[in-house]
Amino acid sequence: MTRLSTAFAKAHPALVTFVTAGDPTPHATAAVLDALVAGGADVIELGMPFTDPMADGPAIQAANLRSLAAGTKTADILNIAKAFRARHPDTPLVLMGYANPMTIRGADWFAAAARDAGVDGVICVDIPPEEDEELGPALRSAGIDLIRLATPTTDAARLPTVLNGASGFVYYVSVAGITGLQQAAQSSIEDAVAKLKAATIVPVAVGFGIRTPEQAAAVAKVADGVVVGSAIVDLVAQHGAAAAEPVRAYIQSLSSAIRAARMEVTA
Repeated sequence: MTRLSTAFAKAHPALVTFVTAGDPTPHATAAVLDALVAGGADVIELGMPFTDPMADGPAIQAANLRSLAAGTKTADILNIAKAFRARHPDTPLVLMGYANPMTIRGADWFAAAARDAGVDGVICVDIPPEEDEELGPALRSAGIDLIRLATPTTDAARLPTVLNGASGFVYYVSVAGITGLQQAAQSSIEDAVAKLKAATIVPVAVGFGIRTPEQAAAVAKVADGVVVGSAIVDLVAQHGAAAAEPVRAYIQSLSSAIRAARMEVTA
């Protein structure tokens, strides 16, 4: 059992949370990560800042710029991950980002560095599954899950390619667009999750546009995981170095709603 598989088995559905490494500063990120755990996050995605985050909306784009302006480098992100692992030995940590920072020194280097930092999984937004050899074999050799993205435009012909080699969880991007701006209709989420779960035994987590406890609870009734990102990043933008407590309280509200939804489904 890996940390990711254990987290999804223990918390069904799991609350998956996202923050950008180095936002507002590399030093301040640790307190935000600790707040996510304290609030009840089951899995944490740590965003790797990039100059051209093409899949992200205004909130995460701004977080990338704040982080880069603070001088965040790949070495800082790995140090943040390593320190997190020392403080939280059981909470899964996933690096999420774009191909350039992950492959510029070679996929083997990145995979080994991520493994040594205690990273459990990687989401690379801009390497399609058809180009798996760019990163996938190196990650698997290092024992790191490669988490694939499925979207509303992933048709039945392409889905097997997306799922081939996927592990940890499948991230269903519920809106065909950038992060944070809109949420898909619940009925479309339910239909998509049913199709994915019929095609794979890997847990399916749903994200994009989930901001409120009510939205999280609705998704929790059908998916294995609920992903929340932009709303957390907005709190960091609003509160800066003092974001930890507002983040903890917000995550607790989401976690409570998801637990209540779980109990309602199983009752």
